[in-house]
Amino acid sequence: MLRIKIFITSTLIISGLITKGQMVLTLKDAMSTALENSPDIKQSRLTMEQNREYLNAQLAMLKSHFSLNVTPIRYSNSETYDEYYSQWYTSENTLSNAGLVISQPIKWTDGTLSLRNDFEYKSTSTETFDNFTDPLNPTKTTNTYEGFNNNLYLSYNQPLFTYNKTKMNLERQQLSLENATLSYSIQMLSIEQQVTQAFYAIYQKQMAVQIAEEEFENQKISFEIIKSKVEAGLSAQEELLQGELNYATSQSNLENAKVDLENSKDQFKRLIGISLYEEVEIETDIQYTPVIVDLEKAIENGLSQRLEISQRKIDLNNAQFDLIETSATNEFRGDVDLSVGIMGNNEDFANVYEKPTRSPQVGITFSIPVFDWGERKARIRAAELAIESRELDLKTLEDNIVINIRQVFRNLQNLNSQIKIAEQNEKNAQLTYDINLERYKNGDLTSIDLERYQNQLSQKKMNLANALINYKLELLNMKIQSLWDFENGRSFVPQELQNNIRSSDTN
Repeated sequence: MLRIKIFITSTLIISGLITKGQMVLTLKDAMSTALENSPDIKQSRLTMEQNREYLNAQLAMLKSHFSLNVTPIRYSNSETYDEYYSQWYTSENTLSNAGLVISQPIKWTDGTLSLRNDFEYKSTSTETFDNFTDPLNPTKTTNTYEGFNNNLYLSYNQPLFTYNKTKMNLERQQLSLENATLSYSIQMLSIEQQVTQAFYAIYQKQMAVQIAEEEFENQKISFEIIKSKVEAGLSAQEELLQGELNYATSQSNLENAKVDLENSKDQFKRLIGISLYEEVEIETDIQYTPVIVDLEKAIENGLSQRLEISQRKIDLNNAQFDLIETSATNEFRGDVDLSVGIMGNNEDFANVYEKPTRSPQVGITFSIPVFDWGERKARIRAAELAIESRELDLKTLEDNIVINIRQVFRNLQNLNSQIKIAEQNEKNAQLTYDINLERYKNGDLTSIDLERYQNQLSQKKMNLANALINYKLELLNMKIQSLWDFENGRSFVPQELQNNIRSSDTN
């Protein structure tokens, strides 16, 4: 078992000292910071919350609606000419009314049940002149009325031979929330993958710095050795020149590695959303523990749990809804309107229903298309083709999921072998270098030959670090591809998605 624990800090690399006020980040800490600060996550979260409010509004529309219309006063005074009697008359009206409406949508039938009460106070005065009896002395007649009117009735409207718009709109909004939640969860998984890759990329850079420092120290030792030999006359001057070149090259490689590390850390800080001027220290443990991955389990869980498949199914459902709506273009449909109520009027408010009048109403209306030049047929065919396209997208996605899981599974198997080989290669390279360093000290090896063994050791160490990191990343990739955590033996559906699904079910 290989266990490597490494602490990365920019100040440690530059000055060898850890300054105060640094932020120490583990992979878990970096993930939490990124999920909190990432602009993409924030945007997805806002979209999800927006769709949740739309769904709440749609659910509120299914409850009883109360509305009150009030006209406190309306006054009019007009003079009108009556052509039949060939005379003018003056009318003065004062009116106050109020209407209360309670309507209840019926989800399962798409009908609307309404209770309405219209109350009115009216005061009218009309003046007419009778000039038929005596044209020279017309008689003035004044008619007045002041009283109350009330109309209370219950009505029901029911569409016929068409789809249920109320129910479909509710289902559409539920699917929109689910889709937004899936997008949010997918974005979370994407951020996790990006942060993990960036985190281990810094680890790789730090390993490169560490290896470059070891190589530089070895070059310092070999340079001191060859310098002593040249000064003692035991080696040629050319060996010293080559040693100086090797020493300078090693120092340059170390500086390049440090620059690459600092650049990676800047990119990492921007990714997780912290200040570029923040001094960070990254702490990570890499422990190689082989994980048993069940390929059949991974494929089965991926096909049943992958969020993208749920999104494709939502797209397919929406396409089917579009077909239903399109089929209603120029359709034969009907409407039934029923109403029962009583009306009353009286000059005395308390006796407004002294002589009530019943007011039943019933009506059936049909809309019958005659000829639309093939518009409806063409639109329906286009909607059917859209469904076929969504079905093809779903099938293609399922095939890609299977292919990707198989590829990751093969990569994991290959990396297990590579890690074992890399461990042995590092041991062999270290042993080879130690042996040849002694030969170099004894004058049996040139600087060029020792440089070759040093490069070989550095490369083997880097290969081992890369193999370990690639194994960790492939395990994460398998977890994301299959949504199953084989390291801990549990589902990997994001908690945020579970919470939103439970919230949607409650609604």
